Amino acid sequence: MTTGLKKTMALAASVALAGWLGATQLAYSQEVTLRLHQFLPGAANVPTHILDPWADAIEEASDGRIRIERYAAMSLGGTPPQLYDQAVDGTVDIVWTLPGNTPGRFPLTEVFELPFMMTDAEATSRAYWDMYEKHMKDDFSETHILGTWVHGPGIIHSREPVGEMADLQGMAIRAPTRIINALLGELGATPVGMPIPQVPENLSRGVIDGAVVPWEVTAALRVPELVSNHTEFGGDHALYTTTFVLAMNKEAYDNLPEDLREIIDANSGADFSAFAGRTQQYYDGPGREMAVENGNNIIQLSDEETEAWRAAAQPVIDNWIEEMNGRGLDGQALVDEARELIARYTQ
Repeated sequence: MTTGLKKTMALAASVALAGWLGATQLAYSQEVTLRLHQFLPGAANVPTHILDPWADAIEEASDGRIRIERYAAMSLGGTPPQLYDQAVDGTVDIVWTLPGNTPGRFPLTEVFELPFMMTDAEATSRAYWDMYEKHMKDDFSETHILGTWVHGPGIIHSREPVGEMADLQGMAIRAPTRIINALLGELGATPVGMPIPQVPENLSRGVIDGAVVPWEVTAALRVPELVSNHTEFGGDHALYTTTFVLAMNKEAYDNLPEDLREIIDANSGADFSAFAGRTQQYYDGPGREMAVENGNNIIQLSDEETEAWRAAAQPVIDNWIEEMNGRGLDGQALVDEARELIARYTQ
């Protein structure tokens, strides 16, 4: 090999190395802006105490290379049931939403919404993540899931007192998902499916007689001002809960540099899901205190009284099991697995 050829090859190698180093440096200095869209007012508990701390932690860990813009109350357009598809098609990068906003699309998440399934939100959120990892990834394959969690115990909030099931007869009660709609129907109410942002207006106009929501969100919705009766249930298991996901556009996630994906991953998954569930239930306390300060009527059903409600709700579970069997799944095994996981994680 001639001296001139050696010099030419060495120069080419140097140029290639410089190009590789430059591309690597560019990748590891890339800045990314992600848009997070959700349905509650920005001052509500979930954005303030869950989504904002999560986004802040990612921004800090990335030294500002990831910037997460937060858009509350559907401010980027659309309706709550459209949020998941906004993440699918890239209209936004990240959404917080209810799988139950699109009935029948994510049936396996409903196992955690079945009546008297949940003990507390942290344990149930950990169980939910485990079952997402094992059973639900195909259902959510159009996005990258960052967290799965549930809220604290669902409560009945109503104009007139609900101290027994007979009191629900003739009452139009808002519910968040088809499972809770079915539950209310079995209990004797007239269920009204409705995204949560619509609750205050429909309560004030008398379109509905009440709503089922956790205490945590009642302050943001002014529920203690709009109704004066609240029914809590005895026993170790809640009347119901609702499932949530924090979902990211798949392409937006895949296109991140590796080090930024690692930061997203470190702030996602089982521990984040447990934190979100625990935090959401923690803020049930202040929400309940507002109703107490307003002098509202809080009805606390005993364990024995709650048993009658549990028995009346059993057909919802039976029907769901049968529906899952019809989809080629083992519905009873899914219920048993969810219960076992919740029990394992319950302190």
